[in-house]
Amino acid sequence: MRQHGRTRTASAVVAAVVAAALGTAPAQAAEEPTPDPYRFGVGARSVVGAESSADAEVLEAGTTYRSSIGPGGKLNFRVDLDSERNAYVSVVAVPGPGTGLAYGDGIEVTLQDAQGTRCSSADEKVGAGRFARPLAAAAHRTIGGGRSTCQEEGAYNVLVERVGAGAGNPASADASASASASGTWALEIRHVTEPGLRQPGPTEAPTAWPSASPGLPGGETRETPGGSGFNDAAEISEGEWSSRMEAGRTYFYRVRVDWGQRIFATASLGSTNTGDFTFVSEALTMRLYNPVRALVEDGGTGSYDGRQKQASLDPLPEVAYENRFAGADKVQGMRLRGDYYLAVSLNPRLAQKFGRERFGVTLRVNVEGDAKAAPPYAEPVGDLGVSEGEKGERGDAMRLVGVAGVGTGALLVVGLVAWTLLARRAAAAPSQAAPSQGVPSAGAGAGHGAPLPGTPAPARGPVAGPVGPHATGGGSPYGDAHGYGPAGGPGHEGGTGQTDGAPRTEYGPPPAR
Repeated sequence: MRQHGRTRTASAVVAAVVAAALGTAPAQAAEEPTPDPYRFGVGARSVVGAESSADAEVLEAGTTYRSSIGPGGKLNFRVDLDSERNAYVSVVAVPGPGTGLAYGDGIEVTLQDAQGTRCSSADEKVGAGRFARPLAAAAHRTIGGGRSTCQEEGAYNVLVERVGAGAGNPASADASASASASGTWALEIRHVTEPGLRQPGPTEAPTAWPSASPGLPGGETRETPGGSGFNDAAEISEGEWSSRMEAGRTYFYRVRVDWGQRIFATASLGSTNTGDFTFVSEALTMRLYNPVRALVEDGGTGSYDGRQKQASLDPLPEVAYENRFAGADKVQGMRLRGDYYLAVSLNPRLAQKFGRERFGVTLRVNVEGDAKAAPPYAEPVGDLGVSEGEKGERGDAMRLVGVAGVGTGALLVVGLVAWTLLARRAAAAPSQAAPSQGVPSAGAGAGHGAPLPGTPAPARGPVAGPVGPHATGGGSPYGDAHGYGPAGGPGHEGGTGQTDGAPRTEYGPPPAR
């Protein structure tokens, strides 16, 4: 019995390796499943929103949750906050694919203190495209800046509402367009906190920054598929990126932006040959979210008639801590260093009007300015807004890239070596009555022993999270002892957020350690 089991194992190993080497798939996986409209975080906990704040379940900081909301739904959750840390609660709502939506359909998130006072609220709505896509919004509690409310320690209420015609407003002119939007939407909820500062800093956000759009990035165009959510967003950097995108889907990309840097991006929908005059309104939309999934800016192509169209972001200020004290949402959004997310959506009517499933899209991304020193946080920050599950997924993705980099010949050699060794072990195995020689028992954790001779060690991805101190960037308002250092890749000269171009120095020298 053991010989037969090992023989079957050896055959499976060879089949899997050969299939990977030749780019084939097992017979049962010949038909690719329809991709999910959104990739939820691994290990997300289920949570049920309460009708009343008195019954609300607690959302723990640094944890991802899954829930759902129906038409007209109003859900309550609880977060326990101290008096020193900033707090963020983000909600991603996922309407069913193919759902017809109205312009005003969307999701709204509000954070309230114990007196019911609104700390902040945010929403995202479907907009002119009127098609189903992931919608994300984030509310926050910010310490300082002359605020007199929402500064105390205690229990705070998170109110999640489904808004718009699909929320149950039959008198709305968009009600008929939302007739099919009555289904339940899946939700992904995250609560994260940000440490306070060791010393007070400036509370005045910049009022001016370069208003001209940066030039196009140089270098060759690189091809990369986008992810289907924040959790598996494809990592890109400054440059030009191309992809073949399916109508009706949303693709996510993440770009690292450090303190003192500005991001600018465009998304171009390529031309399509068509003999008849036809067009699609708001064929492509692009949105920028910050590291805690708050919407910063968006843009669209408008009407698309088969000729190339481009969506672009408005110029934004450089990333700075004091941006959080601004009045404009898009300035407040540029308050954190970390991964900024570009979400590109294609209208499903493109396939109906132009008779094709995939369209060529080109992303052009600029990250301008040299990285500056970080604010003097009282505690390490790390990758704010990135869950442990997301870090694990990114590590797995990098390991797969490493495996994929092995040549076809090497894969075949590895497969043959593994098959030979397994076959020899099977032939030399003693009978069931005899004690096993060197074969681990079932409880020994099979699969975790030493690799087979001649088998290369698995490729390992980069370690997620902060990697220790780096040389600091110049021109920081926080001094030179607190920087994370320049971001990867060459930087560019960029604006400082001041009308005279001088760096901000309100923080003075760093505190003694």
